[in-house]
Amino acid sequence: MKERKDRVAQMHLPAGYQMEHDPDDLWGDARVIVNIGPTHPAMHGALRMVAKLNGETIEKSYCEFGFTHRAKEKLGENRTFHNFIVYTDRLNYCSALINNVTYVRAVEKLMGVEVPDRCIWIRMICCELARITDHLICVGINAVDLGAFSFFLYGFHQREEAYTLIEKLCGARLTTSYPRVGGLMADAPEGFEKELKAWVLKTREVIDEMDELLTNNKIWLKRTVGISVFDKEKCLQYSYTGPNARAAGIDIDLRRDQPCMFYKDVEFDVPISQNGDVYDRYMIRIAEMRQSLNILSQCADRIKKGSIWTEDKRVRIPDKDIVHNTMEGMIYHFKFFMTGFDVPEGEAYTQFEAANGELGFYIVSKGSPRAHRMRIRGPSVWHYQGLTPMVEGEKIADMVAGLGSINVIAGELDR
Repeated sequence: MKERKDRVAQMHLPAGYQMEHDPDDLWGDARVIVNIGPTHPAMHGALRMVAKLNGETIEKSYCEFGFTHRAKEKLGENRTFHNFIVYTDRLNYCSALINNVTYVRAVEKLMGVEVPDRCIWIRMICCELARITDHLICVGINAVDLGAFSFFLYGFHQREEAYTLIEKLCGARLTTSYPRVGGLMADAPEGFEKELKAWVLKTREVIDEMDELLTNNKIWLKRTVGISVFDKEKCLQYSYTGPNARAAGIDIDLRRDQPCMFYKDVEFDVPISQNGDVYDRYMIRIAEMRQSLNILSQCADRIKKGSIWTEDKRVRIPDKDIVHNTMEGMIYHFKFFMTGFDVPEGEAYTQFEAANGELGFYIVSKGSPRAHRMRIRGPSVWHYQGLTPMVEGEKIADMVAGLGSINVIAGELDR
């Protein structure tokens, strides 16, 4: 200890410089300050935790984010309502379609636009496909962090197959930009419903295999049961939503409790657990994937042929044959994409049960083609703030397990 203090005394510091921490606070009783992140692969993005360690135990810590801040909300105020769709892909990029759908629904709410039934069914399919891909990533990477690499490969294959289905809808896999205000970029191709049902059957089998491989594994149980517990009271204090809240006994799912689209017309259960630890958060997501597969199967059975666009001329993008063969169509197409469409004055908040919690878009319009104010409620912001109380008193390796289990996405966190 004396040697360490002597080294601090020998530092060449500017005149009047005061150290932020007293050396005794940093090094007293053999404790060490460690930066976990922001570039460590286990941090799931550019996140940083400053931890005061006693051996491998985290005694105190605080979390920082903002390393990749991109001013998404300000961009939403400087881009037309139509142009901003592509930026929503870059929030939770593991389930970009949910971001797309929630945003366009907020604009449609402001404008009073109703979309056809086929459009709604396809949007529901998109949301549940995105939910499954997000959960596969979450449980898969969480398992990789704890050494279960084979488990990840099972889900990785089915995720790629899901992206192939998404690619058939819009030509993109990860950053989709598929929904439009008042409709969709394109209709689902012929035979899409049949391919979707085949994928559902195969994915059910894969999830059963994943469940059998890991759920009762002794090593997995020791690494997850009772680890990073966040009980019901703390979840309420930190505004936890989604699977993280349901794993602690909070029985809320916006698809059931504030139904939108056609969710009130499909049957699904909301899995609930009580312990709020890493294991329960894993189990909730496994169960939710099965429920999403049930929803997808019902959507594929009930979807019917029809239009995917509203007839509202304010937002309807003209068909290509009209654009290519008429002067009026070409001018309207040009003005639509260059200057946008006016949205009536007002404000709207649209929320949805995204893969990792409540996602919301709050938009204020002054009657122009751009939002006057935009705010985004990304669940990752709330979940990440709970990481510090969640892991204090636990080992560094348990912090890695806890962070992976709450499903923080850096693009949505910093936005």
